[in-house]
Amino acid sequence: MPYSLKQLGLFLLLCSGVIRPLFSAENATIAWQDWSPEVFSEAKKTGKHIILNVEAVWCHWCHVMDQTTYGDATVAAAIAKDFIAIKVDHDAHPEIAARYRAWGWPATIFYNSAGAEIVKRAGYIPPQSMTALLAAIVRDPSPETAASPITVSNIRSTLTAVDKAKLIAMHQNSYDPKYGSLAIAMKFIDPDSVEYALLQGMSGDKSELARANKTLTAALQLEDPEWHGFYQYSTHGDWDHPHFEKIMRTQTRHIRLYAQAYAATQDKAYKNAAEHTLAYLDRFLKSPEGGYYTSQDADLVQGQKSASYFELNNKQRLARGIPRIDKQRYTSENASLISALSRLYSATGQDAVKDQAVAIGQWLLANRQRSGGGFNHGSSDDNSRNDRKLFLADNINALTAFTDLYEITADRQWLNQAIASADIIREQISAADLVGLPAASVDALDPLAPYIDLEENIRASRAINTLFHYSGRAADKTLADKAMAYISSSAVIATRFTEAGILLADAELNRDPLHLVVVGSKSDASAAELFRAALKSYQSYRRIEWWDRSEGELIHHDVEYPVLPTSAAFVCNDKRCSTPIYQADKIQEVILLIEGLAK
Repeated sequence: MPYSLKQLGLFLLLCSGVIRPLFSAENATIAWQDWSPEVFSEAKKTGKHIILNVEAVWCHWCHVMDQTTYGDATVAAAIAKDFIAIKVDHDAHPEIAARYRAWGWPATIFYNSAGAEIVKRAGYIPPQSMTALLAAIVRDPSPETAASPITVSNIRSTLTAVDKAKLIAMHQNSYDPKYGSLAIAMKFIDPDSVEYALLQGMSGDKSELARANKTLTAALQLEDPEWHGFYQYSTHGDWDHPHFEKIMRTQTRHIRLYAQAYAATQDKAYKNAAEHTLAYLDRFLKSPEGGYYTSQDADLVQGQKSASYFELNNKQRLARGIPRIDKQRYTSENASLISALSRLYSATGQDAVKDQAVAIGQWLLANRQRSGGGFNHGSSDDNSRNDRKLFLADNINALTAFTDLYEITADRQWLNQAIASADIIREQISAADLVGLPAASVDALDPLAPYIDLEENIRASRAINTLFHYSGRAADKTLADKAMAYISSSAVIATRFTEAGILLADAELNRDPLHLVVVGSKSDASAAELFRAALKSYQSYRRIEWWDRSEGELIHHDVEYPVLPTSAAFVCNDKRCSTPIYQADKIQEVILLIEGLAK
């Protein structure tokens, strides 16, 4: 059974380093170039092949490959003779990271002089093996496999019964009953699988709830016991062999999931995990200039394994130094942190957490939003220029973050920002990254063409559909459905090992979210108490709003609420609405009744 790209990428994950130029004892150098169309034009003119080294700056094996393989004089000479060399930090290039995620880091990709992919290799390649591989490609540059793009013909926004049953079976069969998580050699939290299991479990499926709890509890072994924060994954099929890099994406996923699990179960171990992870970020990855950095390296000395270092206590570690921190501040990671903090605030009610989320949102607007709208990836982008490529990952995460900020603050500026992000995605990104807008412009086999990424389209379908229920705009529903048309395709599903995210998207796009509205003045303490209680619900598919009549109607004013002498809350789903709720401690009880979960 094939692995999903998302899971296979982590199954093969090996790591990184960025040192240019690279030197060996023989003073070998490689003239690395950046990824650009000009490099491929140069290859066509010179007849040289292309070698692409995709790395990540935070982990071990890319450091080793830089030092031993690319630092080898024979390898350097062979590359100089017949190849043009490109080196890419995958964190800095979302489109390349998405395209080659399944090959892990380092990934080594070869193209012929015409720009066609011919060979792909995952992980560390020793010098002798690389020398032999380079020579073999020069002798015969034909592709190793005849790849073809996935053709998506359906335009539906729902799964067929057959495909839904297939995905449910894949979800159930992919579980490791001994250790939790997925039944593969890498142990980590797959966020969609855990979220799906948690939601199914809270709807009454005890086996799914046990699965979610087992995985979440077991994954606590990946938490750094001294500094907190989570290591990315463990090898050997158990949780006892961690790789020590700490990546922002990993931290934000853990904060969000553990906060959601705490809201559902009230297990304080989950609350502690989320709060400890935030404490790690604030200590090590928070920039004094605003925003958060991208990652912390697995190696104290690049290329040397650091298991013994991470066994030390805080004082001992500091005496030896700390692993390198990548101080790039990317939109996608910071926006994801906003969403994670929004969930943590909802679960705990800590105002300082909400204030952090708002501060990051303001930083993104001031430092990553470009003049014509949309969000650039990093600080190297010129925000005054509108001809730079925008990436779906950055802008869909920003859209999600702004929607989440509206949810926890009831400040309409954030909803307006989310709506503006949807417009940018539709007008400037969707033709490239979402199927059907138009699909004919996307060539999956052309490395310079836009790449359609399943994981990003899952996030897009869910986030834009949620926004639709806040905005009421048909254009948002259409955009969400176009993303769903890709992820619900039988041809796409056939390539997966497991993909619970498709099940989550399918469930959400085909029903209304849980709708909680507080009607009352924002200066009224009882209305504030009702709003806080509404936020405590664990459901991920929800629409929470606070309607102060003095601000005018809600942006999507689809329900008329009675004029009452005191503040009240209402809980609705796609079948019915509650009577007014005046006591905050009654909201969760009414949610269970509305959702049909009361015992």
